Amino acid sequence: MTTASVSGFAGPQQYLEQQSRWRTIEIVFWLCALLPYFVTPNYLQLASQIAITALFALSLDLILGYAGIVSLGHAAFFGFGAYAAGLLAKHGWGEPLTGLLLSGAAAGLLGYAMSFIIARFRHLALIMITLGFGLLLLELANSASWLTGGADGLQGVKMWPLLGLFKFDLWGVTAYWYSLIVLFVLFLVSRRLINSPFGLSLRGIRENAVRMRAIGAESRPHLRMIYTISAAMAGIAGAILTQTTETVSLGVLSFERSADVLVMLILGGAGRLYGGLIGAIIFMIARDWFSGVNPQYWYLPIGLLLIAVVLFLPNGILGGLSRLMSTERGQRWFGWLTSPPPWRRGA
Repeated sequence: MTTASVSGFAGPQQYLEQQSRWRTIEIVFWLCALLPYFVTPNYLQLASQIAITALFALSLDLILGYAGIVSLGHAAFFGFGAYAAGLLAKHGWGEPLTGLLLSGAAAGLLGYAMSFIIARFRHLALIMITLGFGLLLLELANSASWLTGGADGLQGVKMWPLLGLFKFDLWGVTAYWYSLIVLFVLFLVSRRLINSPFGLSLRGIRENAVRMRAIGAESRPHLRMIYTISAAMAGIAGAILTQTTETVSLGVLSFERSADVLVMLILGGAGRLYGGLIGAIIFMIARDWFSGVNPQYWYLPIGLLLIAVVLFLPNGILGGLSRLMSTERGQRWFGWLTSPPPWRRGA
């Protein structure tokens, strides 16, 4: 018997292996993501919008929740990917998958260029830099109306059928499956990334970059890499929005979009992977319902919800559930949700 097993302490490798195991609640979550197609087929457009927004929130969570990079201009990469996909389609290349990859690569290159500045600053300076960068890109898109269409939006975006077979119809069937599959694939990539030594290093840098440097883990290369990956994912989310709606407006670069995705992370819980997804679901459904009740003041109840979460669940909804799970009563009620699936329990 090893000293680690006696003391109850698990090393980094054991910790990462434990974290990478699929829990029952995760499987339940992704199975529930299929329900709109069977239960609410009239709301597939909304479901596809939720999947796109969840991917955008996931991209922000990688830098904010795990690396501690605060950003108020993350919509810059979302919008850059959206315009890249739109311009490709407008000028004759409407194939969705290659357009998605090229748009993600374009946003990733922009993120890589920005990462050399981002990696040098922390906290308040980061907020101002990312905010200024987002507003600058918005103004450039508005001024370059010959390219982007300006305030009128980009016109003439025509997408080809997905895989040459599935058209993006008005009912949102193709858009729903397309956005959900891309979200799931990139979630798997993010999950693998976070549950790796690289992801563990990011969390160490978030907590104390000076000490991480003292043990040989340079913070700047790690921050540049995760910022580039996050930018590429945000660009892919923006490209999906363009491809499924065949429209691009200045709203994809707006400060409101950056602020909304930050609200989603606060609601769900940053640094938990599923926090952005849960926050996006709650925010988008609440926005759809409240805007139907009162189109002018729908932000008021969302603001009240945000205040309630910050006051009573400072770590977000998932943070509150995690605290409940740690209690004896929570384990008695919900312990089966956090245990590994049956085929992994013997591992």
